Amino acid sequence: MTVQMLDFPEIPADAGEPVSGPIVPGSAAHKTLFCRTLLSTFDPYRPAVIDWPRLTPEAQARLTALPIWDIAVQTEGKAGLRVASYGETVSDPLLRQAIALNAFEERRHKHVLANLVAAYGIALEPEPEYRVPRDPEWAFLVTGYSECIDSFFAFGLFETAKRSGFFPPELVETFEPVMREEGRHILFFVNWVAWHRRNMAVWRRPWFALKVLAVWAFLVWERIGLAKDVGGGKPQDNNFTVTGAKDLGVDVSVRGLMDLCLEENDRRLGIYDPRLLRPTFVPRMVRLIRRLLR
Repeated sequence: MTVQMLDFPEIPADAGEPVSGPIVPGSAAHKTLFCRTLLSTFDPYRPAVIDWPRLTPEAQARLTALPIWDIAVQTEGKAGLRVASYGETVSDPLLRQAIALNAFEERRHKHVLANLVAAYGIALEPEPEYRVPRDPEWAFLVTGYSECIDSFFAFGLFETAKRSGFFPPELVETFEPVMREEGRHILFFVNWVAWHRRNMAVWRRPWFALKVLAVWAFLVWERIGLAKDVGGGKPQDNNFTVTGAKDLGVDVSVRGLMDLCLEENDRRLGIYDPRLLRPTFVPRMVRLIRRLLR
């Protein structure tokens, strides 16, 4: 895997300044709040200097056996390009800067994964060519809503792996910054969607609503599909974030996993300004399904 060097972004001096008063979604104050929240919580860790902990042979075998690494690397590769492509279409200076940071952090996630697979001898299939999207807004929506789904379940699975001892404490601590960034990204995204919708021309809103529905339809279709070949090689599960408990070797009920995902989602997003919007669709659907389960 070839990974280019990352140039660290410059964070504006006023990124941490408070935004006072009530927040109306779509207002200038709303935009300032969700952009500054992302910028001011930036963690300047460098993947190249991460000290990956030495694992026991059993722990390393469990880690390398997870069917996620090719998809994880390719997902981050596509996400970084998609977010950056949309950012280039934005003229607002503060929003453009926040989206550029988002793209940087997506690319950095790929660096983290590249170093992880190298440290633990995980073999990957050749990566496909990452192409600039023809519709940057569509690509940004796909990336954002996909992260809303994946992060919700990843929060619960990460905590499950932590509690079960599947991941040793040192590895949990090493990977925690990535989990925090995923929470920041989905928080930024859902607030951007609300702001973006309210600031577009009225005639464009129905078309935007249809585009969002099409994105959700695409993501649902993608996740209900069977295991697919990645790069023509070994099968990988696109639904790992939903069905991953069995791969972690943890005996947990569906309801138990749902409860833990809801709990972790609330905990991780609860540390941010309560005036910001939170992702609601996936938590609501999970609560509904949970009530229907025996």
